[in-house]
Amino acid sequence: MTAAPIHLGGERLMLDPAGALIWPAGGLMAVADLHLEKGSAFAARGMLLPPWDSKATLDRLALLLRRWKPRIVVALGDSFHDARGAERLDGAQRARLTALASATRLIWVAGNHDPAPQAGLAGEWLEEFRAGPLLFRHIAGAVGSGEAEISGHYHPKAAVPTRAAEISRPCFVTDARRIMLPAFGAYTGGLDVSDPAIAAVFPRGGRVFLLGQERLFSFVLAARRPTSRSAPH
Repeated sequence: MTAAPIHLGGERLMLDPAGALIWPAGGLMAVADLHLEKGSAFAARGMLLPPWDSKATLDRLALLLRRWKPRIVVALGDSFHDARGAERLDGAQRARLTALASATRLIWVAGNHDPAPQAGLAGEWLEEFRAGPLLFRHIAGAVGSGEAEISGHYHPKAAVPTRAAEISRPCFVTDARRIMLPAFGAYTGGLDVSDPAIAAVFPRGGRVFLLGQERLFSFVLAARRPTSRSAPH
């Protein structure tokens, strides 16, 4: 896979086509919106889904860990679909997270689906995480002078026309001060970059990096006048 370099806050970052952000100088990898145990949460409400979403998501994460070998892994909130998601993890997936926390500094940023620490989960639980000029948080907010923000929450996606049909894919969204990551989880939908909620975060426009199989496809996000925010995911 070919990652795309981008400069933010004076740092060189890499956007991986699998949906992760890499900060090589900081030895850091960030992913957003894993929504682990979403399948079991739906099953508890009578909406049956195949119960393999956590394994599929962690399998994809394992590939990235082998590729980039980060010292720090930051999960940008909504890592679990609800407050008791970690309790429903099977033993094998819990063991994988424990091993990850032993091999790296594993940081769980609080999200709106998982605002409090999950019982018995290895790693650190923080409201936000700062490293150098970079601020890692779940939902985009105010960015101070000299700061650059990395966030998730909105599950951004974009559509591009092809000869056969229009194709919609998850994407990164960036401007001079921030990067919004796509959702990484196996059972996550998306919000189009044209939605007012994302326009409110990027009122002056920016750039979209659409996830492809082996590379990213980039195009300009035009400036828009935000109207009202959509409901959070």
